[in-house]
Amino acid sequence: MAKQSIFGRIAQLTRANINSLLDQAEDPQKMLDQMVRDYTNSIAETESAVAQTIGNLRMMQEDYNEDLENSRSWGNKALAASRKADEYRSSGNTTDAQKFDNLAKVAIQRQMSAENEAKGVEPTIASQTEIVDKLKDGLNQMKGKLGELTVKRDQLIARSRTAQAQQQVHDAVKSIDFMDPTSEVGRFEEKIRREEAKVRGQQELASSSLDAQFESLEDLGEQTEIEARLAALKSGAEAQSAIGQGSGESVEAPSTTGERTV
Repeated sequence: MAKQSIFGRIAQLTRANINSLLDQAEDPQKMLDQMVRDYTNSIAETESAVAQTIGNLRMMQEDYNEDLENSRSWGNKALAASRKADEYRSSGNTTDAQKFDNLAKVAIQRQMSAENEAKGVEPTIASQTEIVDKLKDGLNQMKGKLGELTVKRDQLIARSRTAQAQQQVHDAVKSIDFMDPTSEVGRFEEKIRREEAKVRGQQELASSSLDAQFESLEDLGEQTEIEARLAALKSGAEAQSAIGQGSGESVEAPSTTGERTV
């Protein structure tokens, strides 16, 4: 019954159409994760059962080989006893000859018993060997299916992550519209413009204060005095030049203090 269960489980799992199951699943990733777990558990149970079956087969083979060895051993003993009986008979000792002939018969009887035991277990060994071969083949198919499931799951997870990353990039790009005044860039630009306007207002407010106006008056008075002194300097130089040209004498220009040096 256990063997039937193992074969049934192997057949069921190896015949599973993964692509069809994925098409019917609401959540393929969860289904694949569950299938991987189920396959892993089933493979572990199958390996244990196959190992036990192989162990039983090896024990039968050992018993079979032991029966063959016993058969050969009893055959040799029968031959040795028969030869010994012939020696005693040739020497005229019929009593010992009969004794060893009886031993030879016993050895032959045991040889036949060992041969019968070996022959009786041969069909069972052949059947168990076939079963073990099928179990090994089914187990390899299950491992292949598990590898296929693992690849499918990894591919699905990778595709899902790629799609999520692409969606995030798409959403990020979509949210940044340089022509949209309500976008982040437009709001940031508007913020900068307001800060610049505020600075200009502060500058204008500072220039309209009383201190600033008095400072501008002082600057204007100083500039006016500079312009007046420059004009006086130029007019004094022109007058000296005109006198010098009339008298033929060289006259130095007046100093800025009103004194004249001859």
